[in-house]
Amino acid sequence: MLPLMALTAAQALACTPIAVDGDTLRCGRERIRLLAIDAPEMPGHCRRGRKCVVGDPFASRVSLEAALRPPFTIRRVGFDHYGRTLAAVSGARGDLSCWQLRARRARYRPDWDNRQLVGSQCR
Repeated sequence: MLPLMALTAAQALACTPIAVDGDTLRCGRERIRLLAIDAPEMPGHCRRGRKCVVGDPFASRVSLEAALRPPFTIRRVGFDHYGRTLAAVSGARGDLSCWQLRARRARYRPDWDNRQLVGSQCR
């Protein structure tokens, strides 16, 4: 089970995020994993024996970059096993996880949807 934070209200994001891949952002020193989605891995990142999402990782990152329009808000819900912040992030174009799902650049993972924040938002 992933450690969870107390659910807080959405807060303004204090920087302009950069897309690392199709489901991860960097905001200064903070690494942010978008909640409830799994995008194709960049070359060399899908370890042997791991079932990774099929698709074009570069197109997935470009899609996420297209959605990065301020202002940004973040709702932090916990951390993953790599120490990344798990969060729902929104910008001028809406929720970023929903954006990736609508663009078919990521797969919805209900088992990763802490408190059903994405599932309820993207419908």
